[in-house]
Amino acid sequence: MHKIDKILIGTHNKGKFKEISSLLPNKVEKVSPIDLGIESPEESGKTFLQNSELKANFFCNKSKLITLSDDSGLEIDCLNGQPGIFSSRWAKQFGSFDNAMIEILNKIKTLNKGTAAQFVCSLTIQWPDGKKISEIGKIKGNISSKKGNNGFGYDPIFVPNGHSRTFAEMDYKEKLLIDHRYIAYKKLEEKIKVYF
Repeated sequence: MHKIDKILIGTHNKGKFKEISSLLPNKVEKVSPIDLGIESPEESGKTFLQNSELKANFFCNKSKLITLSDDSGLEIDCLNGQPGIFSSRWAKQFGSFDNAMIEILNKIKTLNKGTAAQFVCSLTIQWPDGKKISEIGKIKGNISSKKGNNGFGYDPIFVPNGHSRTFAEMDYKEKLLIDHRYIAYKKLEEKIKVYF
């Protein structure tokens, strides 16, 4: 197996690209699909795992580079796990993440069945020869009113368990070292560190 000295991070989301880049060793060259003019595939999977594998396969085949892809989202207990795998699609449907967060807060208030939630991330690394490894990270917490200007996506309404501030109120490094993407990456790193 070849050493990993260059990797395609299979996402068009600049926030995710930055986070995943920060987790990977500095010496590894990170490439974006945007740099190569590769569009995103249709996310037809039924789970985070299926979607991360689908994206890794798509971007790896298109770029012929070792590819690390993420599928992640917010699952809210009282909304039966929604938005879940449709987290970014909700943002598109309602016009923005801000609008989607307003919608979520209104739904939770109306239902009045608690605020428990979790962020989930599935990370898949795939080599051009078809070998792939996936891991899933989860962090539990609660939905709160919108606070903070850091982070991206639904970070302003999520307070992880054991903390009093939302992801968006934390500084970049603080969030990076506890979130669902970090948890998934640490599991994955155990299996791929021999390639760095």
